[in-house]
Amino acid sequence: MNVHDIPQNANEHVRFAAYLDKLQQAAEEDEVGLVRRVLTDPDQTMARSALLRHLDRRAAALHIGTAYEGWVRAMTQATIDHPLLAQRLWEWSLFRAVTLRLPWQPDDLLASSNWLQLKTAAGTNTEAIEILAEAGRTKRIRNAARTSLNHRSES
Repeated sequence: MNVHDIPQNANEHVRFAAYLDKLQQAAEEDEVGLVRRVLTDPDQTMARSALLRHLDRRAAALHIGTAYEGWVRAMTQATIDHPLLAQRLWEWSLFRAVTLRLPWQPDDLLASSNWLQLKTAAGTNTEAIEILAEAGRTKRIRNAARTSLNHRSES
């Protein structure tokens, strides 16, 4: 899979889909290079959006296992100059810590994005859900956490 095969003059929607396809099919050893190549696209908004979707897909598949740590280090290095992507990787690591009951700080969860707070509110860590029910960033997050807690108590 060579991302250089994607015509740079193609419509950004075509490039977006092509990038996702190439990234999904990439061998592990080619992923970092492909990520860096996508980040050279002149439409940085589209490129970051494609990579955000890719990172979410890969992190969702890897975050429970041991391969996650090496992958996230490599991806963090590849995306270090792109705060949105680096932030999402950091949040996936926090989600992993909460989910696997590894050490994590409540203040980090409360300072995280709505995306992570909602994802955590729907998760399995009762301590984290209780924190979000009390002090989540938005009413939607607090309600989602309370609903999750109510479903747990009914089970």
